[in-house]
Amino acid sequence: MSEHTARRPVLGTAASAEIFTRIITHGPVSRLDIGRLTGLSQAKVTKTVSPLIADGFVTVGEHAEHAFPGRPVRPLSVVPRSMIAVGVKVNADEIFAVTVSLGNEVIASTRRRLTSHAPDATITAIAKSVETLIDQLGDDARFLTGVGVSVSGDIDNTDGVVRDSPLLGWTHVPLGSLLSARLGLPVIVENDVRALAKAEQWFGVGTDADSFAIITIGAGIGCGIYVNDDVVVGAHGVAGEIGHLPLGPKDAVCVCGRRGCVEAVASSHAIRDAVRQGHDDPTLTLADAIRLAHEGDRVAVDAFERAGTAIGAAVATTVNLFGPEVVVIAGEGVMDYDLYERRFREEFLAHVFGTAANCRLIVRRHTFVDWARGAAVAALREAISVAPGGVGD
Repeated sequence: MSEHTARRPVLGTAASAEIFTRIITHGPVSRLDIGRLTGLSQAKVTKTVSPLIADGFVTVGEHAEHAFPGRPVRPLSVVPRSMIAVGVKVNADEIFAVTVSLGNEVIASTRRRLTSHAPDATITAIAKSVETLIDQLGDDARFLTGVGVSVSGDIDNTDGVVRDSPLLGWTHVPLGSLLSARLGLPVIVENDVRALAKAEQWFGVGTDADSFAIITIGAGIGCGIYVNDDVVVGAHGVAGEIGHLPLGPKDAVCVCGRRGCVEAVASSHAIRDAVRQGHDDPTLTLADAIRLAHEGDRVAVDAFERAGTAIGAAVATTVNLFGPEVVVIAGEGVMDYDLYERRFREEFLAHVFGTAANCRLIVRRHTFVDWARGAAVAALREAISVAPGGVGD
């Protein structure tokens, strides 16, 4: 077992954690603007920021700006590498891991083949990836604050338990405690799409939007929701599972074992399998399906259009339920967005209600490094969070 010391700021209350978070997400930012953003007094802001500056987490701008004549304002920023987290995304056949700074810089990345889904083998593979990245940090390893691991499925992020992950075939695996014991570091385990939403809240559309959803399309169909100043977890740890809305054909069997799920027709595997079945060729790959669709092959075109129909209905349902300002459509499946965009938009507009249709739709391609970065941001967020009823200042 390795032993590392986790670096974390001393934050006594939820208010002090909020002030630090505002500097992370909006910096460079003045004390005056922090007060406006948080509703806290200037005295409270100054009292919280002073030890963060002394401990090297926050820095004061060298060049003063003048908000009013004769009143210099020195903006506050985080010291980017004052906190570093390792983020790990566990896929069916690979592990992607990155080191990420408090300034959202991806310092290094690595990938490792996953040859077994057995918990012991998977934990060993994760630990090796993490140790590789820690070794690469050199002296900066002293700024390490923890490890975030993102996995698809039903995740208890409080206790670090993977309650149900069809992708890995896991039920009730205490991944957090097992990996923490192995590494000697705090470990946060999070649902992969929820981790992406947390990164989006800190460093993406969440810095300017009061509410948003991030829809991921690929091996699965997921949704992370941000509303009322936080990412929605759900009373029982499950929320945003639009891939399992019953909006698909009733005869389509999902990997979760149910029928009619969006994921059963819209995931990359479902599209590939539909093209295989239509051509009676079990050797066809997803790349073949994409190529055939671009060539106008009717079977392939129909498979992508069915996917677009299901996704459009699912996104409209999500927008109708909580009315986000922005919907980000992301994931590896977005690379083939042109193949189902028309049907997606038709279905979305056919079902979205009233002015909810005014939400902005943003299509963004991203890689598995971005998934891993989401896990790292989840670990950084956890490191500066303060439980309700924390010690007063």
